[in-house]
Amino acid sequence: MDNKEQRKEELYSQAIPAGKRRYFFDVKETRGGDKFITITESRKLFDNRTGEFYFEKNKMFLYKEDFDKFRQGFENALSFIETGIVPPPVVVEDTWRPDEVDSKLDDIDFKF
Repeated sequence: MDNKEQRKEELYSQAIPAGKRRYFFDVKETRGGDKFITITESRKLFDNRTGEFYFEKNKMFLYKEDFDKFRQGFENALSFIETGIVPPPVVVEDTWRPDEVDSKLDDIDFKF
């Protein structure tokens, strides 16, 4: 197995059974060697039309540069659930604005 094939595989995986749901925490690696986490929620559902069970999956990718912000937000949410007190917001310098267009697209000549 070459190096590219190895990087497509999970470095770590843990499944957490939770009633009708199952959560998967998988650590993977980008081609550049950066590690990231995928969090997958899988739910077993029944299709009344076919009479068969199927799995609905929702996946989230969490990258290294966002770990601390995600952890702070998650801890704030847990703290609120436990205490009922609204914690201070997570303060970050975020340069992304939804109204901005990726500047790389500006450099492409779409004329054929």
